[in-house]
Amino acid sequence: MSQYRVLFAKEIMGVPFMVGTVEITRARNAERAQRAAAIRFARHHGVEDWRERADRIELNPVPDRDG
Repeated sequence: MSQYRVLFAKEIMGVPFMVGTVEITRARNAERAQRAAAIRFARHHGVEDWRERADRIELNPVPDRDG
């Protein structure tokens, strides 16, 4: 299982502004991590869909501490 840091940004006049970050500590793959983060972000912000608060998602793998 891999760890991911998922950044959510809102683009204003072509400039992305970060509106939130979600840490996914266990995911089978990047696609599942992105889906889990989107759900968690939406719930945290009290909206049905993450796109109501952000325009972009950036998925970054977190390196293992062991190596």
